[in-house]
Amino acid sequence: MIYSDLNEKSLQELNELLKEKKVLLFELKAKLKTMQLTNTSELRAAKKDIARIQTAITAAKAK
Repeated sequence: MIYSDLNEKSLQELNELLKEKKVLLFELKAKLKTMQLTNTSELRAAKKDIARIQTAITAAKAK
């Protein structure tokens, strides 16, 4: 996910995307605990995506 793509989205779209990513992160953590997650780099990518979305939300509110 690229930050410039997030700049074009509305605040409502960003909030929906943030909710989806948080659910995904929860599922990945559950898989990690049950030893079902094979690619642990997905956790890091999901966390970074959440941070990017939160930054875009903050920037959108400041406008």
